[in-house]
Amino acid sequence: MAITANLVKELREKTGAGMMDCKKALQETDGDLDKAVEYLREKGMSKAAKKADRIAAEGSTHIVANDQAAAMIEVNAETDFVAKNEQFKQLLNDLASHILNHRPTTVEEAFEQKINGTDQTVSEYITSAIATIGEKISLRRFEVFEQGENSAIGNYIHMGGKIGVLAHLDGTNDEAVAKDIAMHIAAINPQYLSRDEVDQELVDKERERLKQQALEEGKPEHIVEKMVEGRLGKFFEEICLLDQAFVKDSDQTVKQYVESKGATIKTFVRYEVGEGMEKREENFADEVMSQVKK
Repeated sequence: MAITANLVKELREKTGAGMMDCKKALQETDGDLDKAVEYLREKGMSKAAKKADRIAAEGSTHIVANDQAAAMIEVNAETDFVAKNEQFKQLLNDLASHILNHRPTTVEEAFEQKINGTDQTVSEYITSAIATIGEKISLRRFEVFEQGENSAIGNYIHMGGKIGVLAHLDGTNDEAVAKDIAMHIAAINPQYLSRDEVDQELVDKERERLKQQALEEGKPEHIVEKMVEGRLGKFFEEICLLDQAFVKDSDQTVKQYVESKGATIKTFVRYEVGEGMEKREENFADEVMSQVKK
């Protein structure tokens, strides 16, 4: 059967595969469009398998939101260059929209779901994208926040997706206030919401470290305990969101700022692409803060 340009075009539109791959698939399947689609899927699986051991620590965060909820994902790729192309951006939006609409509880559950009402599973969709884009791609993690009554979800994406934040506030519908908190979290990177969340073992270790430091400085033992408690407060300011000086107004803490708006912070999540993975270390705090203080 003659392989026409229109047939190649139709297969490309169905699969997103390259022109030469589509032409070869049609030749191998004697022009049967459905079999050609399956051929390309199998080829994509083969390509994906070959790339499985590669390091994919670049990529992007992405957020999709509506009036009821917001979903944030992190998708990893091998290079920062690929993370900027339009096909990868479409993949981000498709995956985040699926997470928002279908609410899987784990990445593994998401992989088995049909993506946005199509006949492809999320796993098959990603495999197809690997074949087309040519790099290992993986959905690493996601989070969904439900808005609820008298609450607001702030979202913030920095550096084209290098950092993504969701912040959920109760007691206000003002999304601008919630976004202020999300921007602060992007800049300062708190590890906990409040002191109550900090593991007691971590606190005890820090207390002991500060005690030894004070004794080595030659401080009298009878004032060491008071000094340690004061310095421990600085430790909490570094890691606890509510204790931190608000980046837009350092004369008040984050807690004081949200309370002035009649609100409380329910929870937050911050993703930094590749954190904890094998990749170069980068510090985005100064750049984020230069924007939030404008």
